[in-house]
This record gives sequence, structure tokens and C-alpha cells, in this order.
Amino acid sequence: MTVREALREAEGRLTRADVPGAALDAALLLEGLLGLPRLGLFARQGEALDAETLSAYRKWVSRRALREPLQYILGEAAFMGRVFVCRPGVLIPRSDSEAMCARAAGVAARGARVLDLCCGTGCLGLGLKLERPDARVTLSDISPAACALARENARRLDAEAEVVQGDFFAPVAGRVFDLILSNPPYIPADALPGLQPEVGFEPPQALDGGADGLSFYRRLAAEAAAFLSPGGVLLAETGDGQAEDAAQLFGSPFSPPAVRPDLSGNPRFLEIRRAD
Repeated sequence: MTVREALREAEGRLTRADVPGAALDAALLLEGLLGLPRLGLFARQGEALDAETLSAYRKWVSRRALREPLQYILGEAAFMGRVFVCRPGVLIPRSDSEAMCARAAGVAARGARVLDLCCGTGCLGLGLKLERPDARVTLSDISPAACALARENARRLDAEAEVVQGDFFAPVAGRVFDLILSNPPYIPADALPGLQPEVGFEPPQALDGGADGLSFYRRLAAEAAAFLSPGGVLLAETGDGQAEDAAQLFGSPFSPPAVRPDLSGNPRFLEIRRAD
């Protein structure tokens, strides 16, 4: 079977499974399997695939037809122009978060002490570190799998960072940071079953924000000030339609939160400064 024929077969399989962007995903899977760059298949349409490669490709296509996220199958996700290792059990990095990471690089003072709280793959903290090598970055997550993956990404990207494991601020008790980044769980619990099938493959612990989706913002509002230096900044991602409600939770000693947009112009994260 040629590359062209394999792609056509895969596209049909994914289309029947209602996978969005079936043709693109079919190409990305084969490019990933063959180790080709983006659009690398165009010059190889007439080439034949050997039986082993074709079998492996069909297995990947079958996984995608079950709506497993493409990033878990390929084992990687792009973020801030870098490639992060990505695997089941850890939240997938999303482009929605890139604007917050870029903002963090802009507001961080030279040599800033930075905490990436609920770090997952480490994409926010490591993305900042790669933009601002002078920053002193700590990555924290309650999930041992996330911490292991964050360490792996730090090694692969040659981005020096401390990784600590535990619940919320517990692993950094007694410490103070100049900048805290957080992409906490923020999906209302009763909304989880109605999300696209791909989200069902991601860890519920990284998604479930409680009854109204604001549970972790309440914790941030109550606890973050103790871990911020005077004038320090908290950047926290929010879900669709949540920003204003989340902002209302932050009173003294914080200044009024500013709502910042993502790259698509949607309200996406809060920027909150410790006023004193």
C-alpha cells in the first residue's frame, strides 16, 4: 500500500468515527510514525509502506478513531514553539495557555522566583524559563506522574527547574515567590460528561474544578498572598465565561484583578498583583 492509499484509508476510518479534521490527523499520525516534519508526506505519496509500518499506522489510526487525543498517540505536544513530551495521565498543553506564558515572561523581574502551580507537563514554567533563562523556576503538582513528566521535559529542553510534588502550596511551605503561574482545574463537575470525547482521556484530577468550577480559585484567593512577595504577581488561567466570577474572589491584599485575553482574543487569564 502506498502512502497516498494509506492516508486515504485512514481518513475514511477517522471520518466515520466523527474525528474532527480527519485528513489532517491522518497525515499527522503518519508523519509522526515516520519521523517526518510537517508536510513531509507530500513528496512521498507514491512510496510503498512496508508491512510493519502499515500495521503500526493502522493501530495508531484505530486509537484516534476511539477519540484518544492525537498528542497522547504521538507522545508530544507543541507549546510556545517547543515540543513537550506528553503522555496519558497528565493534562495536554494547549495553545490557549500560550498568551499567559508570554505575559509571564514580560512581567517577571530579572532573577524572579517563579512558581508554576499545578504544573502538569511543566509547559508554563519551562516555557517561561526558556524565554527568560534568568528566572528561578519551581514546578509543583499533586500528581507524581505530572512531576515525573515535568522533570523529563526539563531535561529534554535543557531548562533548569526545581520540581516538587504535593497538594497545592504544601510543597513550598514557608517560601515566597515573585511570580506565580497556575492553570488549575476549572471545569464544573457536571459539565465534564458533556465535553468532547478526547477530554475524557485526560486525568479528571486536572480538570474537575468542583460544582461551579471555581474551587481552586477560592483556594488561590485564600492562600496565594502568603506565597507572593510584596508587589508579586499571580497569573491564573480561567475557563470560558469564568474570568469575571473568578476575579470577584480576590480581595485584600490584592489589587483589582485584570482579565487578559488569549491569542484568539477570548478572556483567558487573570493578572493579580499583591498590592503591598
